[in-house]
Amino acid sequence: MKRRWWWKGLVVTVAAAAVGGWLHLAAAGSTGAAPPVRGPAKSSPAAPPPAEVLLQEGIKQGESKHYDLAESIFRQVLEREPGNKLAWYDLGVVAQQDNRPAEALAAYDSALKTDPDYQPALFNKAILLGPGDTDQAVSILRRIVAADPKAATAHLHLGYGLAKQGHRGEAEESFRTAVRTDPSLRPLVPEEFRDSVRTAPTPEPTASPTGANR
Repeated sequence: MKRRWWWKGLVVTVAAAAVGGWLHLAAAGSTGAAPPVRGPAKSSPAAPPPAEVLLQEGIKQGESKHYDLAESIFRQVLEREPGNKLAWYDLGVVAQQDNRPAEALAAYDSALKTDPDYQPALFNKAILLGPGDTDQAVSILRRIVAADPKAATAHLHLGYGLAKQGHRGEAEESFRTAVRTDPSLRPLVPEEFRDSVRTAPTPEPTASPTGANR
């Protein structure tokens, strides 16, 4: 089951158990092809496509599961811009979806060297760490929900981690927050917590008695 998580204009597609998503750039005028070269085309070599165009092409190949080609494209971007956090992140997604968790973690860490608060990389890193290092995963997820209290999927995974640590009360609150923010997540809450996170309907405001404010 897949969910869509919106990050300030960037879309990250996530799965409830094993998350890996592509960042779609909103690059103005991006068509997926190199821009035309101005001037005498016969004697001038074609200009290489900009990084944004390469990233979009890499994402397209990754979504088609052409992982080798996608990885090659993202590395082309990194040859030009070694600190490009989007390229590092998408390289991590390639490795994660291709079942290479160690390489994915290394790529996410490289993205985080450029931007330590880069939430998509933090989130996917937490999901990868969850099975083997619950404490670190919970720590990362706490950072995410502190920065974005409405990050429903992060609250959901934080609940998983807290439950695994034995913090039942905190886990229940995290699941409740996740479902309150996004009710469609309720089926993903563990069954033992599901009844406690039912969302109550918002009561309708009652009208004031006539003349009460006079």
